[in-house]
Amino acid sequence: MAGNPILGAIEEAVARAAANLPGTSPGALRQEIQTLKELLMDTRPPKLMIVGRRGAGKSSLINAIFGEKVAAVGSVLSATGQPTWYAYRTPRGELRILDTRGLGDRSRPEAASFRDALSDVQAALRTDYPDCILFLCKAKEVDSRIREDVANIRDIRKHIASRHRYEPPVVGVVTQVDELDPKRVEPPYEEPAKQANIAAAVEAMAAALREQGIELARVIPVSAYAEHGADARPVYENYWNVDRLVEYLVEGLPQSAQIQMARLSRVRAVQEKMARRLTGAAATVCAGIAAVPIPVADILPITSLQIGLITGIAYLSGRDFSPASAREFLVALGANIGAAFVLREAARALGKVVFPAAGEVISAGVAFAGTWGIGEAATAYFVSGRSIDEARALFRHRRRRGGAAPPAEA
Repeated sequence: MAGNPILGAIEEAVARAAANLPGTSPGALRQEIQTLKELLMDTRPPKLMIVGRRGAGKSSLINAIFGEKVAAVGSVLSATGQPTWYAYRTPRGELRILDTRGLGDRSRPEAASFRDALSDVQAALRTDYPDCILFLCKAKEVDSRIREDVANIRDIRKHIASRHRYEPPVVGVVTQVDELDPKRVEPPYEEPAKQANIAAAVEAMAAALREQGIELARVIPVSAYAEHGADARPVYENYWNVDRLVEYLVEGLPQSAQIQMARLSRVRAVQEKMARRLTGAAATVCAGIAAVPIPVADILPITSLQIGLITGIAYLSGRDFSPASAREFLVALGANIGAAFVLREAARALGKVVFPAAGEVISAGVAFAGTWGIGEAATAYFVSGRSIDEARALFRHRRRRGGAAPPAEA
């Protein structure tokens, strides 16, 4: 995203915050600065490799991740040729996919198909490599030659590790679970027989992956069938568990790719979780800056970082929000530089009267609480779609609660 003026403004805010940290800042504080840098300044498109036989649902899954039609779906013949890197773009962001030719494609003799497919994939991996490998298999075919496919994945990972010094995680995706009996059951597939058949398919894939010694966090079953209208948006969808897959990908990808994955996915729960992570990092850094015993000097970097936080959360939600608009949002919340200064200096003065050196501690708590409140308000407004009045109420509630961190997520 080099050259993006929105992210450039965020980069300036983070850089200013880093410059104002005291030299003796603890490692945890420096780590939060690094988190902000990787999430907001070094952001890039995620890179996924999708492996699966013809008909496994590769294109359908890509469309489901985006929430609109961006990949052609082959209903009769294989829609993919040689393994090729594709860039799927929407106004929300870009996803890079190494799309492999469907394994077992009848256009080649079966015996040669596996050897040639692996050779073709290795050629596509000469200059770049995926952050993660998605292994797709139809729910009704998890016991059909799956071990040969998994052996290919094992060899692909070894090749990437040898050439690029990186071992991408593998996520097994059991597709088309809507086709499992009983077919009449609609998502969320709570009928016991349907659940049992889904669980059996998941275990079959997990067992095949374990046999090849492939490191795997989980196997995720999904339904990604949809029909799209002329505007590429779904007119009918039978999605199930795609949001769970997206959430896992966001958490497992390198930090530099997480914001883009969350932004393009449209999955609100994923975006809310990422926004809370940004808020926590920014609040911690602002508290560290506020603890520096230099009058007035911390107000500008703290405000700058808070504006960067608002801009980042708005960007995460799918909007391109300028720093000027972020300042207007701050004013709408009832926060401004003058108020921040008065609150900070009052807290510091009170602390020095009650107990020496306590002013900096109280000031840090005020900065933490204020920044967290701003982040909560921005998340409510931009990501959750709540009104500005509701966002303002959240901000005021957080400021009243003081500097205590919110409860950890379960």
